[in-house]
Amino acid sequence: MNLALFGASLGALFVPAFAQSLPKSAIFAGGCFWCVEADFDKVDGVISTTSGYIGGSVANPTYEQVVGGRTGHTEAVGIMFDPAKVTFQKLLDVFWRNHDPLAKDRQFCDRGSQYRPGIFYHDDEQKRLADATKIDVQKRFAPRVVHTEVTKATTFYKAEDYHQDFYKKNSARYSFYRFNCGRDQRLEELWGKPDKSS
Repeated sequence: MNLALFGASLGALFVPAFAQSLPKSAIFAGGCFWCVEADFDKVDGVISTTSGYIGGSVANPTYEQVVGGRTGHTEAVGIMFDPAKVTFQKLLDVFWRNHDPLAKDRQFCDRGSQYRPGIFYHDDEQKRLADATKIDVQKRFAPRVVHTEVTKATTFYKAEDYHQDFYKKNSARYSFYRFNCGRDQRLEELWGKPDKSS
């Protein structure tokens, strides 16, 4: 046997498998980033979630600037995931189920373009899948309009440390906010009761 060819064949077999297991990233905006973090941290295969800001025109924006609606950013969450455990398609399914696509420039009790929902894609494949799911959701809710944007990702700015894992570090305040904002009540109205098996 030609050992050189055998080695090359092994390389061809193992490199794609290794490359496939490298973490990938996704960015979603679904209103308050505390809530989006909490929703995605439950998904098997999600490695990490980071609250931040995207889609604006000001470099290194602060929370006060963003919530004041002066930068054009929206609150968003950057997600690192293991594609061997969870697909981008599955993340899209989770995203749609956990925000209100019929709301324009707001989500639940939060108002303003800084809370507009969106999918910020990194490549053509993410865009294709995002566009396809948006068409499906539009069909579901027609004739009402789906306002969730599908936009090429620009610079994602990490939010201040106190926002990271807020739902864990301030669980009572987070639970009070989420309940009083009517988030889960509206989600059930839109999508039905969540599937506990998934």
